[in-house]
Amino acid sequence: MATQKPKRSPVEVEDIILRKIFLVSLVDFMEDDSRIVYLEMTAAEILSEGKSLLLSRDLMERVLIDRLSGQFPSAEPPFTYLVGCYRRAHEEGKKIASMKDKTLRSEMESVVRQSKKLAVSYCRIHLGNPDMFSNGENNPPHKTTTSPLLPLIFSEVSSSIDGFGVGSSGLSSPPGFLEEFFRDTDYDSLEPILKGLYEDLRGSVLKVSALGNFQQPLRALLMLVSFPNGAKALVNHPWWAPKGTYVNGRVIEMTSILGPFFHVSALPDQTIFKSEPDVGQQCFSEASTRRPADLLSSFTTIKTVMNNLYDGLGEVLLALLKNTDTRENVLEYIAEVINKNSSRAHIQVDPLSCASSGMFVTLSAVMLRLCEPFLDASMTKRDKIDSKYVFHDKRLDLRSLTALHASSEEVTAWINKDNPSDKKSDDENRIFQSQEATSSGSNSSGSSLLSNARPMSSCGAKPKYSFICECFFMTARVLNLGLLKAFSDFKHLVQDLSRCEDTLSTLKAMQGQAASPQLELDIARLEKEIDSYTQEKLCYEAQILRDGALLQRALSFYRLMVVWLVDLLGGFKMPLPSSCPMEFACMPEHFVEDAMELLIFASRIPKALDGVLLDDFMNFIIMFMGSPNFIRNPYLRAKMVEVLNCWMPSRSGSSVTTSLFEGHTLSLEYLVRNLLKLYVDIEFTGSHTQFYDKFNIRHNIAELLEYLWQVPSHRNAWRQIAREEEKGVYLNFLNFLINDSIYLLDESLNKILELKELEAEMSNTTEWERRPTQERQERTRLFHSQENIIRIDMKLANEDVGMLEFTSEQITAPFLLPEMVDRVASMLNYFLLQLVGPQRRALSLKDPEKYEFRPKQLLKQIVHIYIHLARGDKEKIFPAAISRDGRSYNEQLFTAAADVLRKIGEGGRVIQEFAELGEKAKSAASEAMDAEAALGEIPDEFLDPIQYTLMKDPVILPSSRITVDRPVIQRHLLSDTTDPFNRSHLTQDMLIADVELKARIEEFIRSRELKKHGEGVSMQSTKTTMQTVNEKMTLID
Repeated sequence: MATQKPKRSPVEVEDIILRKIFLVSLVDFMEDDSRIVYLEMTAAEILSEGKSLLLSRDLMERVLIDRLSGQFPSAEPPFTYLVGCYRRAHEEGKKIASMKDKTLRSEMESVVRQSKKLAVSYCRIHLGNPDMFSNGENNPPHKTTTSPLLPLIFSEVSSSIDGFGVGSSGLSSPPGFLEEFFRDTDYDSLEPILKGLYEDLRGSVLKVSALGNFQQPLRALLMLVSFPNGAKALVNHPWWAPKGTYVNGRVIEMTSILGPFFHVSALPDQTIFKSEPDVGQQCFSEASTRRPADLLSSFTTIKTVMNNLYDGLGEVLLALLKNTDTRENVLEYIAEVINKNSSRAHIQVDPLSCASSGMFVTLSAVMLRLCEPFLDASMTKRDKIDSKYVFHDKRLDLRSLTALHASSEEVTAWINKDNPSDKKSDDENRIFQSQEATSSGSNSSGSSLLSNARPMSSCGAKPKYSFICECFFMTARVLNLGLLKAFSDFKHLVQDLSRCEDTLSTLKAMQGQAASPQLELDIARLEKEIDSYTQEKLCYEAQILRDGALLQRALSFYRLMVVWLVDLLGGFKMPLPSSCPMEFACMPEHFVEDAMELLIFASRIPKALDGVLLDDFMNFIIMFMGSPNFIRNPYLRAKMVEVLNCWMPSRSGSSVTTSLFEGHTLSLEYLVRNLLKLYVDIEFTGSHTQFYDKFNIRHNIAELLEYLWQVPSHRNAWRQIAREEEKGVYLNFLNFLINDSIYLLDESLNKILELKELEAEMSNTTEWERRPTQERQERTRLFHSQENIIRIDMKLANEDVGMLEFTSEQITAPFLLPEMVDRVASMLNYFLLQLVGPQRRALSLKDPEKYEFRPKQLLKQIVHIYIHLARGDKEKIFPAAISRDGRSYNEQLFTAAADVLRKIGEGGRVIQEFAELGEKAKSAASEAMDAEAALGEIPDEFLDPIQYTLMKDPVILPSSRITVDRPVIQRHLLSDTTDPFNRSHLTQDMLIADVELKARIEEFIRSRELKKHGEGVSMQSTKTTMQTVNEKMTLID
């Protein structure tokens, strides 16, 4: 019978467990495990105290200190040893769980818990004071450049798929170790350890690109801030938000703890800050030779990893914001990043003083994630957004930004009006109580366009704005400096790429005509530049354009923005208030501009607008596009037209946008009206480039108007506006349309003549080859430049003439007004002269279609306008107006035009009507000559001082007191609201009828007519007498 194993006492079991955990022994005998250390001195001390050499809870800490302090060959370094103790304690704990004796199990579980706690405690002590424990000279303290905790944290947060296969190595974290390590309430002991960890994490992602291993450090960061002590240590770190005189946006990005995480990106950056691996080089070099599938794979990879970054950083900030002890620090950090990078809004950005686009696009994506709770479809939480934040909060400097309508002086005066304390100090500026913003214009005074409703009165407490309010305004600023700035950079990048490709094409054309070594070098340089630009373009496309979720979040945010802004005016309703409330007028202009830029950008990306509610944007655009009293900047209102252009069904290809134009209440009533108003307003933008800008803007308006004319409901609205505003905005619109048509066609035709001269030079190869290379290159560049100018000007001219053609078919009255009819006739005569006159052959081109020059179509359109106006000419004044044009009118032009029309297949009825109009003009010319002869010499006082024609309705100009003919000055005022003689302000209602002079002129005309009639009667009598005499003489004969 086998002998039974003696049962161990609890004291013996405890000894065995502790020896296994701490790898120490108080008895000197050969151990199987070489790591076990014999603590000889400790054993001697214990024996001298009369105690047994068994390890116990009472001896645990003493033994651990002796093990850590002693000098033992081949012993593990302190940190590794202590982590091992915790791991072994965990393993022993699993074994203890199977003990049947509940009392013993409970006792041993207590031993294991105490062991773990002790291991963790001494880990903290060791990490806080690395030199405290030494293993002797042969085994110095284990020193590393990074915290030994970092590999444990990485092992804890590692996933099976880590950033491109990069995994952690070395020591792994025992289950529960990190949780117990960081959960401790003793912040002071943890703070230096956490400080070092944050610095290590920052360093691990410094200059790491989207293709580098940022995911492990990011997850480690998230894990640390999930502990209250970790969150507190982060925001208290001196590098949380670096301070100092020389701190700028780039310094914050590169030195703050979070900055390098936000810097991770696929977007290009300044060379000295460039991250590795180089995304452009690795994914998109020589893109034209790569397979589409490879490019698509790169796009997907970049979008995926960047969204991992956005999600991770969003969770980090959310964890800090949920903690009331750290929320304020986060808001201050974001505000500091915004304020130190305010110059990113400039066209030219200094990369040494401003953070990168990568950082701000990432911050944009993260802020949009923080906004998600209040971006619901019904926007139920928008009442939490307080407009007073813009005026009184000092965290962000919003008051210094360009406002929608108010000047900076008006903003300051309004805020200080009932708040003299606002002038005293910045601290006192934030003492206003949070309450509802005034949003009506009922308190406006006099004729002021701004409502001077009293601002909020002061009270004794600093206002507390909700997180939703702070997050909303911070996100608006971040998007302006981040995502929207990236859109602008991308647009300029595409333009640079296009210019390089055009230049390369020109150089290659020149190479065929005059090759040179310098030309070869220039071509090689350009090809390299194009590859670099292409890489950058594809990086933008991967991170932004192909991230549909990012664009959708941004669109949701700006939908909230426009709805909230309109709430300041009382909601979506027309007409707008008579005056603009100051709360609205003082809002930063970029709030609206960014919304429009985003819509333009997103509209050009396939499917980016799918599922987006566009009605609120449409309402906003219609309300403010033609409202300079609410949005002062004409270029901003012009951007709204760009948005609508992108939404035209022919461009968007979506039925959703069709309904916006053809089934939208505000659109049907106000869209055409406000487009016509903007067409007029854009004549004077105040910019030094206003003359050229207006053509681009009017091109967009013209395209839109042409589409709307095809929609019956809009065409009816157009006709109604022409009737109601015959002498108002419609007449102004018509005047500028005619002005533009004349200028553009004249400019195009003159450029064609210049181009033909250049063509002739280049076609004479013998003479051309004799010229110096540089001269040939310059002339070739000029040739291509002229080609582009002609193409653009002719396209715009065709558009304008087309609009005159289709509108004149149904709307003729404004064309035939006294102040307009001569101008219209002169324009048509001039065009006719160019197209069928003696110089027409000089305008022939080898490939006219290349330049959008279609003379046959243009002639037909001009003739149709003639006919449309003749048909609507109830007063029969049009033929006379045609013949009065002394510059271009020639009766033979009508005959020549009719011949050309027959050759190009124009309908017989049109030709007949045109020929009849020519005959009427010829008769009118003859009658005019007779009338002029009858009047004889006209007194100077009866002549208009501008046109030197006989006045019919003289009026006195109030400022200069000069008398002019009403139609003449009215025509002048359509383009220029000033007195032509002294430039003082002048409008039609200021004109003073000169009744006395008018009566004298009428009397003069009557007297001359009577005189002519009397002479006619006398001559007839003489003729009759002579005839009678002759008859009598015949009879006599």
